[in-house]
Amino acid sequence: MIIHEHFDINENGHLTLGGADTVSLAEKYGTPLYLLDENVIRRACRTYREAARKSFGEDALPLYASKALCFTEMYRIAAEEGMGIDCVSGGELYTAKRAGFPAERIYFHGNNKTQKDICDAMDMGVGTFVVDNPDELSAVSEEATSRGITQRILLRITPGIDPHTHRAVVTGNVDSKFGSAIVTGQAMEIVKAAISARGVDLAGLHCHIGSQIFDIEPFEDAAKIMVSFLSDIKKECGYDIRELNLGGGLGVKYTEYDREIDYASAISEIANIVSCACNEHGIELPRIILEPGRSLVAAAGATLYTVGSVKCIPHFRNYISVDGGMPDNPRYALYQSQYTALIANRASAPRDFCATLAGRCCESGDLLGENIKIQTPKRGDVLAVLVTGAYNYSMASNYNRIPRPPVVMIKDGEDRVVVKRETYEDLVRNDV
Repeated sequence: MIIHEHFDINENGHLTLGGADTVSLAEKYGTPLYLLDENVIRRACRTYREAARKSFGEDALPLYASKALCFTEMYRIAAEEGMGIDCVSGGELYTAKRAGFPAERIYFHGNNKTQKDICDAMDMGVGTFVVDNPDELSAVSEEATSRGITQRILLRITPGIDPHTHRAVVTGNVDSKFGSAIVTGQAMEIVKAAISARGVDLAGLHCHIGSQIFDIEPFEDAAKIMVSFLSDIKKECGYDIRELNLGGGLGVKYTEYDREIDYASAISEIANIVSCACNEHGIELPRIILEPGRSLVAAAGATLYTVGSVKCIPHFRNYISVDGGMPDNPRYALYQSQYTALIANRASAPRDFCATLAGRCCESGDLLGENIKIQTPKRGDVLAVLVTGAYNYSMASNYNRIPRPPVVMIKDGEDRVVVKRETYEDLVRNDV
């Protein structure tokens, strides 16, 4: 086992994912290549679904936060596993529609929904809008009223929690582009506006405190603050909030230095806090919604590259250059995100070489990692970066006019293409 149980080494010394030989897959499909273990994704969905219902009741619903990894087949899997989904753009909504995902189980997020987004979502019959701000509340109210419908909404609220994670992925604190803060009084103002607005049904509140969080305490603190706010709404407005969306953000093990989280236990701990807080404030337990994204798909993935060159600069560092880089995985350039990497065709050999993994772009910041301990590489080797299921394909770009890699899904050792490799013709398709 390497990092997670679905990564292993076979009798040929090759890295395997879900029982499939990654070196053979690199030969079959070429590199760069995204791989995903479908069984890992399905197990994660079931863990969240079963834990949520056991801890919060049968009406609890985990939503797949699809910005983590969005393509048609992912929505089909989420639908089959009884999940709801969280969409943040018209493009995600369109993909979900193409997949036949039940519209009533879609929650439409985003801090700046355009008028077209709002209209398209209502045309689809999207079940719930997560409204971010007063301007958006007015726009949703006006559009719903003009159609003669009542649109179910949640309001995004910022509880003011610092989860001690990377600043760029902290979204629950007061100074944020997302939502309305409780401590400034703006949250109560938008609640009152939503209660009196035409064309909308204020079903609940939403919060999300950040990503890649390994401590349960910030989630517990957020839950206490949100339940207290529900109580304040009841006292001040005489209004019962029926649903509380606690967001996502539980961390994933990317390297041997990261902790492994028992997601079912974490959900149970959060449930105990919510239940106690509701009892303390004398309010009924609302329907609870969770929004896992990264923790459903990250560990399922790996990305394969071919080594092009090995450059050793005496007294400085070693570089391993591969045929991908920041276009297919921008997370190191953005966040200095840490990964585990190895030479897939010699995965059982000692990791006796320290190097920086460099991409192929004409950009000095095009790196996949630094000070990586890896097997001594040579040109033509297959290099694997593990746990790349989240925010790699979904954040990929065509920088330097490089086509995006394909996505291959593995299930019970069998492989299939779920997203085709882009071609140069794809790159110029919209050029005029």
